[in-house]
Amino acid sequence: MATENPFKSILKTLERPDGGEFGKYYSLPALNDSRIDKLPYSIRILLESAIRNCDEFQVKSKDVEKIIDWETTSPKQVEIPFKPARVLLQDFTGVPAVVDLACMRDAMNNLGGNSNKINPLVPVDLVIDHSVQVDVARSENAVQENMELEFHRNKERFAFLKWGSNAFQNMLVVPPGSGIVHQVNLEYLGRVVFSTDGMLYPDSVVGTDSHTTMIDGLGVAGWGVGGIEAEAAMLGQPMSMVLPGVVGFKLSGKLRDGVTATDLVLTVTQMLRKHGVVGKFVEFYGEGMSELSLADRATIANMSPEYGATMGFFPVDHVTLQYLKLTGRSDDTVSMIESYLRANKMFVDYSEPQSERVYSSYLELDLQDVEPCISGPKRPHDRVPLREMKADWHSCLDSRVGFKGFAISKESQSKVAEFTFHGTPAQLRHGDVVIAAITSCTNTSNPSVMLGAALVAKKACELGLEVKPWVKTSLAPGSGVVTKYLQNSDLQKYLNALGFHIVGYGCTTCIGNSGDIDESVAAAITENDMVAAAVLSGNRNFEGRVHPLTRANYLASPPLVVAYALAGTVDIDFETEPIGVGKDGKKVFLRDVWPTNEEVAHVVQTNVLPDMFKATYESITKGNPMWNQLSVPSGTLYAWDPTSTYIHEPPYFNNMTMSPPGAHGVKGAYCLLNFGDSITTDHISPAGSIHKDSPAAKYLMERGVDRRDFNSYGSRRGNDEIMARGTFANIRIVNKLLKGEVGPKTIHIPTGEKLSVFDAALKYKGEGNDTIILAGAEYGSGSSRDWAAKGPMLLGVKAVIAKSFERIHRSNLVGMGIVPLCFKAGEDADTLELTGHERYTIDLPSSVSEIRPGQDVSVVTDNGKSFTCTMRFDTEVELAYFDHGGILQYVIRNLINARQ
Repeated sequence: MATENPFKSILKTLERPDGGEFGKYYSLPALNDSRIDKLPYSIRILLESAIRNCDEFQVKSKDVEKIIDWETTSPKQVEIPFKPARVLLQDFTGVPAVVDLACMRDAMNNLGGNSNKINPLVPVDLVIDHSVQVDVARSENAVQENMELEFHRNKERFAFLKWGSNAFQNMLVVPPGSGIVHQVNLEYLGRVVFSTDGMLYPDSVVGTDSHTTMIDGLGVAGWGVGGIEAEAAMLGQPMSMVLPGVVGFKLSGKLRDGVTATDLVLTVTQMLRKHGVVGKFVEFYGEGMSELSLADRATIANMSPEYGATMGFFPVDHVTLQYLKLTGRSDDTVSMIESYLRANKMFVDYSEPQSERVYSSYLELDLQDVEPCISGPKRPHDRVPLREMKADWHSCLDSRVGFKGFAISKESQSKVAEFTFHGTPAQLRHGDVVIAAITSCTNTSNPSVMLGAALVAKKACELGLEVKPWVKTSLAPGSGVVTKYLQNSDLQKYLNALGFHIVGYGCTTCIGNSGDIDESVAAAITENDMVAAAVLSGNRNFEGRVHPLTRANYLASPPLVVAYALAGTVDIDFETEPIGVGKDGKKVFLRDVWPTNEEVAHVVQTNVLPDMFKATYESITKGNPMWNQLSVPSGTLYAWDPTSTYIHEPPYFNNMTMSPPGAHGVKGAYCLLNFGDSITTDHISPAGSIHKDSPAAKYLMERGVDRRDFNSYGSRRGNDEIMARGTFANIRIVNKLLKGEVGPKTIHIPTGEKLSVFDAALKYKGEGNDTIILAGAEYGSGSSRDWAAKGPMLLGVKAVIAKSFERIHRSNLVGMGIVPLCFKAGEDADTLELTGHERYTIDLPSSVSEIRPGQDVSVVTDNGKSFTCTMRFDTEVELAYFDHGGILQYVIRNLINARQ
């Protein structure tokens, strides 16, 4: 059981500069261990947490020693526990988290436990942000109209979250319309240093979205985890993690004129992807740091999932402190933060000689070498220098279907689709832009690129340029601060003139909330098989994500989004081809509308002011009229409505007893799906709109829901029945069992029937048959979506056999009781000549005590094949979850046993 903290002797008092004290803290220098001075700053945060939480039960002294000895232990894949200071949720993942907490209260109650013990034990910040569907665009009233539509669609979901904010202690809910979770986290929620009951400690956070890493730009250690892991952290369980290696990334020089932070982050993403940083921290340092604003750092940190790292970390320095003051943090708070971090050797002062830190590997970039670029057409790390874009586009048209190919025949590449747009003749060609969106916290948190985009719009308007009316343009800031400085600078009117009206404050196009494009445009695309393009300032452009009809999707800086909207096509060489013709009849080139760095810096300095942040976030705490008028039930146990199509009680705890079910193998399982490489959580998890012919649509129509009220999968994440039906429902998914056909179908092996994945899974379950999934490399890459694991579990999937897994997704599979297995190096389904028509048996010991992390197991098929896989339970804690049937069951039984 827990004991007194063995490190109490290093508990010190932090004095205020003017007398008095800030509070107590665990002092790393007081350990008098020279190894700590060489530790990366990111590892020091893990160390402090282990020391502060050491009770010789959940966190042990030997765990502290592992971290101090990081230089020796990190290459050995050792396990450590980590207790984050807080948990960050957004509504799409927050709803199922609150659903699970409500279910756990019911289960606790049914097992004779005290249901009120199910409460977050660390602060939980829940931001309702994924609620802006771009139904109305290019309108002065877009914000209000979209908000009213969202409240109409999501009233039940919003009310459920409001109930949760009242029913559970230690939970802050930020109402809809406030902004994007990661930008709100950066500008408002991030503490940097906590002061709780007289104890000072570094802020650290895990969030249910992989872009939680944005906060790393503020010097707060944060990363994405599965919703399942986050719920356990909320309930006081330590996160089990492998002590990561740290890549030291040295920055030097400064960006050239005309180069944006977005160009930098796409360059860094490509470099780190090539270097290989999966499962590692990346820590930035060097004299180039002084040239990067906090917003630039946050842009780089935001895209950690795209380059594959757990974190892209920027230690706190003077730039951080300036940003904290800019965003309205009090002088006393900033003084406390600086004093604590200096005292605990967690502050970087570039005016002083730097102690040499040790890293696992090293990279270096001269900022002078960064050039304008975009990424696409299907992956965020496929960077294309702007000067090469036209040639790259034509190569994509020529190349076979793949990440860089569309296989359009030469004779079809010049096709012109004629159509009528609201009575006006119009044309569409391959590469024409139909969606141009300034969206996503990646860039809307950065005043330099936002005001840069506005300056491009101003120059374009003054020259008489316009955007074609069928291009769906939109601007979705990550917080109300953006609106304030765009209005203060008198630049919003130019964005409006080009159709970039503000549509709302939240995630939009980047997560598939693009809304419909005009029917005439949609018909021109589908009837003529055109490769239409979307250009967005987001972080994700996986196929099928942005919009079902945009096969080519490019990530670009906000100023380039405006430029491509004006040009109307991605098939352009900006150096030699004009983006339009001015009112004087002269050709206008990109260089004619592009602002200088000095122009941008001047507008930023004169228009981005502390009072804007204070006013914006003071209003957040007051809510808004529509939110405040929501009536919600009282009571600590939720009254489930069996007729609800938004909130439904899932079956996770059905027939649960106090005895863990133990380990389970797989016997005679059929292959539900057979995949190649790079199957993302966008392919697996229900996302975007609900297709009219899908099993989810059928479920809703059977319950009297009109098609116009289907809403998105994200909005219905609190209903397991819908989410199970939407699992593997991506229209671009490629299943080898279909022999080349693309779409959300599979073959029911015993009968040979082609069915939806859900219907096939239901048939297997009805026959009493288990199923498995075969996959290639990087299975589960993409956003940290718990439904990418919950969905397969509900479909009856017992194991996934892949070449490799993305970190968060593998963890989520374990949390839901699914066995993750890896083929041996050099082997996969193809080399082993597995077709997916076999039946698979995986024998495991009946007791978890006989299984060790990383153990090899044999897989045998019914046609006599046998091969060895590595079982990817990476820690003893994960084995305990497996023993209990999942992480939530483990938590409930532990809470009840702790009471007895």
